[in-house]
Parts: sequence; C-alpha cells; structure tokens
Amino acid sequence: MKTMTISDVAQHAKVSKSTVSQYLNHRFDYMGEDTKLRIERTIEELGYQPNFVARSLKQKSTKSIGVIVANILHTFSTEVSRAIEDVCHESDFHLILCNADDEPSKEREYIEMLRAKQVDGMIIFPTGGNVDLYEKMLKEHYPIVFVDRSVPDLPISSVMVNNMKVSELAVQHFIDRGYQNIGIMTTSISWNIASRIERIEGYKTAITESGIPIKNDYMRSLEIDDIQDGLKEMLELDQPPDAVLAGNDLTLIEILKYAKCHSLNIPSDLAVIGIDEVSFASFYTPAITTIAQPTFEMGKKAADLLLDKIQNKQMEDSHCNYRFEPELMIRDSV
Repeated sequence: MKTMTISDVAQHAKVSKSTVSQYLNHRFDYMGEDTKLRIERTIEELGYQPNFVARSLKQKSTKSIGVIVANILHTFSTEVSRAIEDVCHESDFHLILCNADDEPSKEREYIEMLRAKQVDGMIIFPTGGNVDLYEKMLKEHYPIVFVDRSVPDLPISSVMVNNMKVSELAVQHFIDRGYQNIGIMTTSISWNIASRIERIEGYKTAITESGIPIKNDYMRSLEIDDIQDGLKEMLELDQPPDAVLAGNDLTLIEILKYAKCHSLNIPSDLAVIGIDEVSFASFYTPAITTIAQPTFEMGKKAADLLLDKIQNKQMEDSHCNYRFEPELMIRDSV
C-alpha cells in the first residue's frame, strides 16, 4: 500500500500543501470551516499519518521532552510527573518518562538515549552521579531543569521543597506533643542527594534549637531493604526513640511494616510522621501525620521553566533554585 503524503492530502482536498500544513499545526486563524472539515475527511479517508521525523528536521524541534525520575515508586515522583505531563499536553509537547532507580549508570543511559532521540530538553531528578554529563549539557546550552534535588556548583535551575522546613515542622510537632526522644530514618545519602541531606540537617537544627541533645544513634540513612533492620537496631537501644520521622514515603512504608510485624502500637509505642502525603495516610489506622509537598505546583513550575528555555531559548546565567513551602497534615500517628 502506498504511503500517503501531504501532497496527496492537498490534491485530494483541493487545497495547497501549506494549507494542509497549517491544519496539521492547528493554525486555523484564516481557515474556513468547510476547508477544515474537507482536510479532516481527506486525512481520515486516505489514512494519512504525519511524518513527525521529517517535521522535526524541518522545524529543528521534536516537540518532546524527557523526564528522568530517580525512583518512580515514590509518590512524589508520580505526582510531579503527572503535573509535568499536564503542562506539556497543553503546549502540544510529548513526554518520555524514564526511571533511573537511583542508579547513576541507569540515569546516564537514559540521558544518552534521550539526547539520541533529540528531545528538546530534559527534567531530571538527579542521582548526583553524572556531574560530567550535566556539565556537558550546560556547555552545549541544552535546556535542563532539576527537580527535588540540586547539584552543588552547577547553575541549573532546580525546583525543590524547603527541606529544612520539612524536618523542622515535623520535629516541632513531635515536641509540641510531648516527645523528646526523636529519631529520623531516610534512604541512602551515598550520592550526596541534596534533599535527604537537607532533611537531616533540618532535623538536627530543630533538635538543637529545642535544647535536646543530638544522638547519632537516632539518625539512620540506609538502603530501602535495610530500613527495617535499622529501625530494629534503633528501637533496641538502651534509650530508644519514642518518635521517628520517615524521610520519604518508601521509608514510611517500611516503618509501618515493621510496626505491624512486631505488634507496635502507633502512636503509644512509637509516634510516626512521614514526609510526603501518601494516598493511604488519611485512612490508615491510625491515620498518619505527614508533611505534604505541593507536588502539582512543583511539577507545573518545572515544566514551565523547561518549556520557557526551549521556546524562548533562555540560557542559564545563574543558579535559580525555586523553593516551595511544605504543609503539616495533622492526624493520629503522633
């Protein structure tokens, strides 16, 4: 079967190729309704499919972006990605979503793949392990935005929550409820992931300012598979914590699993606050107090920033770090 071209559509609809091109690009300002309907019927009748590769070469744009999340299992990653997709859809951009699993080698493969596919820009939740690639993209003036994390000394716009404030809200809420022995558990900081380090620093600042001695045994940063063992060790201390802050949603899930397996009553045996507003927080028993990030606003901001860089050729000349404020969602786990 012959592959239909834009010339075939134009000839069959009795219009010029430029008119068909205007129709395909949704430029209807000077196009009559009859002409639009005739082109639409012709495209359907002929089974015409636009050649996006040829169009991309001509326009020097694929109208697509790449999003590389550190771990798609995080509620935060899913919700931010959805907001990015919403903005891209409104602007007629397509999105390719990749999951790096917090592995720098996998992130590198995706960056190289997306560049090969000539996506117009990328939004990355950086692992922190590919600084050379980030620097290369900067030198080439390639549009890029970071989300959730920043990389020191790289002038790349980032969209993050106020992580210090996140931990401070949680610690203060524990203290207001009468808790003094407060621990924090988060996933690994082996790649110097900014958001996790900042949350630990926020925890330490809040503890210190409250006049409570910092106990290193109350701070654990572990791989996700080791969270339950780490919590067990913490709770077996001579003076164990009676409250714990979960540094993200996956850590919270591991803490709740441990509590259930060992018949710990929340909050009488262990008070818990989770960072990230997980879907089950309000109907879990007891309902879980969380620190919510404005995920959809953050995703929209990241997409707007990237599309502005792509469409207006805006280049980085300084480190632009956009911070959003968290919200304490008070429930029954404290």
